[in-house]
Amino acid sequence: MSTLSACGTSNPLSGDVTLHMIAADYGDPKTGNSSTTYWNDLVSAFEQKNPHIKVDVQVLSWDVVDDKVAQLVAQGKAPDIAQIGSYAAYAAQNQLYSADDLFTISEQADFIPSLATAGSVNRVQYGIPWVSSSRMFFYNQKLFTAAGITKAPETWDDIAADAKKLKNDGVPVPYGLPLGTEEAQAEALLWMLGSSGGYTDTAGNYTFDSNANVEALTWVKKNLVDKGLIQSTPPAKTNRRDIFDDFLAGKAGMVMGHPSLLTQAKAAHIDVKAVNLPGETGLSTDTLGVADWMMAFKQNGNRDADGKFLQYVYEQQNAVRFLDEYGLLPVTTSASQAMQVNKKDADLWPFLKLLPDAVFYPVDKTSWGPVSDAVKKSIGQTMTSDPKTVLSALQNQAMTLDAKSTRAQPGS
Repeated sequence: MSTLSACGTSNPLSGDVTLHMIAADYGDPKTGNSSTTYWNDLVSAFEQKNPHIKVDVQVLSWDVVDDKVAQLVAQGKAPDIAQIGSYAAYAAQNQLYSADDLFTISEQADFIPSLATAGSVNRVQYGIPWVSSSRMFFYNQKLFTAAGITKAPETWDDIAADAKKLKNDGVPVPYGLPLGTEEAQAEALLWMLGSSGGYTDTAGNYTFDSNANVEALTWVKKNLVDKGLIQSTPPAKTNRRDIFDDFLAGKAGMVMGHPSLLTQAKAAHIDVKAVNLPGETGLSTDTLGVADWMMAFKQNGNRDADGKFLQYVYEQQNAVRFLDEYGLLPVTTSASQAMQVNKKDADLWPFLKLLPDAVFYPVDKTSWGPVSDAVKKSIGQTMTSDPKTVLSALQNQAMTLDAKSTRAQPGS
């Protein structure tokens, strides 16, 4: 975004304000690039320009940040601003300022439409996208060449055939299948999209046990897991970071990856290739889009200061610095256009191209938080049990949680 003005309906601040913000850490403890450094530098610059506003930012790991915010809100101690994984439950309880409260019309219009839609409940945007990513299929070219594989897989059967060749050539992890609690919901959905499945239908109803979803995970179980073409640990006990570590160590031949992994792989001198997702019968036109969210809570009544700080945060040079640090995709059209003509971002262009039409989690549903938790805990069982039975149980659980969350909304 360009340099931002104050909200159209805001008045100048009449006194000193201290904003409390909680943010997720995108850094890797192994490399010491914590997001704390970014936020400290940003806040310092902001406070110099806005002496009446102090900002206290607490950076927490992704393992605890969502729970910490939920705990504070439940205690009546909501932060002014939170940058976490989901917003809908707070929006449903009328606890958030809308984007209209915080940004001018032109600033709101700069958000990529698919992300603005994903951040909206009943056509009102409460979730402010912070960073985004899309997913592609990664493979290690050196391992492929050594195993005699001459081209990228385009279908599921290609993946199975290539995994067998990699295994025969001694590759420890032909295909990395992480269905542990860290991000099982992403890996599972990527396979479902390959058979035109997904978590919801066009009306927003959950569809976990659809024929397409059952077919997808049944194929994975029979053709990869049962044939020993994945990592040695059970998928349900394998997290994404474990598989990514294997890929970065040159031990994994194929994984589903995001832009940050591409950056890390190149830094690790892996000859990595990223292509569209292989589908059941050919390359898939769908992929998963993921966004993390910024939100401003009403509780402390600091709308004007919240807006002023968030407008500064979303200034293009500030946002792009964060994206460059962690290899993430932008959430605004202007930043996306800038990256698409900057050759240093060339590795990200294929991910950017996929983003406008990507499939997002149903984050606008207030039930998605608990449903996502249920998916993380149980969908890995599809690889050791009957997939249809596991998915049917998930469907029943999702429908129950959805009905419960609907009843809990004000006015229901």
